Amino acid sequence: MSFETVLYELNGSVATIQMNRPDALNALSLQLGKDLRSAVEKAISDEVRAVVLTGSGRAFCSGGDLREMKAMGEQEGNIEAFLDSPLKALHEVILLIRETPIPFIAAVNGVCAGAGTNFALACDLVLAADDASFNEAFVRIGLSPDCGGTFFLPRAVGEKIATELFMTGGTVDAKRAAEIGMINRVVPAAELLEEAGKLAAQLAKGPTGSYGRIKRMMNATFSNDLRSQLDLEGECQLESGKAADFKEGVASFFEKRPPSFTGK
Repeated sequence: MSFETVLYELNGSVATIQMNRPDALNALSLQLGKDLRSAVEKAISDEVRAVVLTGSGRAFCSGGDLREMKAMGEQEGNIEAFLDSPLKALHEVILLIRETPIPFIAAVNGVCAGAGTNFALACDLVLAADDASFNEAFVRIGLSPDCGGTFFLPRAVGEKIATELFMTGGTVDAKRAAEIGMINRVVPAAELLEEAGKLAAQLAKGPTGSYGRIKRMMNATFSNDLRSQLDLEGECQLESGKAADFKEGVASFFEKRPPSFTGK
C-alpha cells in the first residue's frame, strides 16, 4: 500500500510512519490526515508491536497547512471551513494513536509547531533531535489549540507552564523541552532515527498486552479518582495475569533467563 503524503516502512515488528510533505515542512493537510489514519490502520493490520512517527526533511510537522486553509476558505466562502472536516480527520488520528494498544514513539526532527507539537505529545514516548524546537503557535494567528494540546501538554509540564506556552506561542528548544518534562530525551540529530528504532525494537520485544493496559490506565489517570484508578489497575492486572506473557515472565524469572514475550 502506498500513500500520497506518508512513507510507510515495516521492519520486523516495528512500523515507521514518516510524514512526507518536506516542501511544506510536513504541514497538516486534509490528505495528510487521511494518510496518517490509513498508515496507522495498516500498522494495526500488520500486527506491529511498536510504531515510530517522524517527518521528512527539516521538520517533524509545522502545524496546520495555512495555504490549504486559505484556499479552502476561498472555495467555501469562509476560512473556518478548514477547521471542520480536516480538523476532525486529524482528531480521529489522535484518538487512534491513544486507543491503539501498542507503543507509539515520536522521533522529532527540526521544527515541531502547533498541531505538530500535539501530534508528538499524543505519542507514548518522545525523542527529539538536539536541533528540534517546539511551540504552541496557535495564538500567533488568533486560533486556540487543537489536536489534544490542552489535554496532553498540562499533563506533561503542569498547568502554569502549559498556559504560558499556549498564551505566548513561545518556542522552546529540545533541551528545555526535556527539562520541563515535555519530552523524554534529546539525542544528536544524526542519531535520531537510529535511537528511535532501537527503542521501538526494544519495546517490540516486550509484553505488548501490558503496554496496551498501561496506555489505558494512563489515559484515565487524570480523570479518575483514586478508587476508580485502583479498580482499573485491578481489572488490568487480572487481564495481565491471564496472558501468556505473564506465564512466560514468571517462568523466565525462575529459570534465570531473558523472557521471550510474544505480545499475547
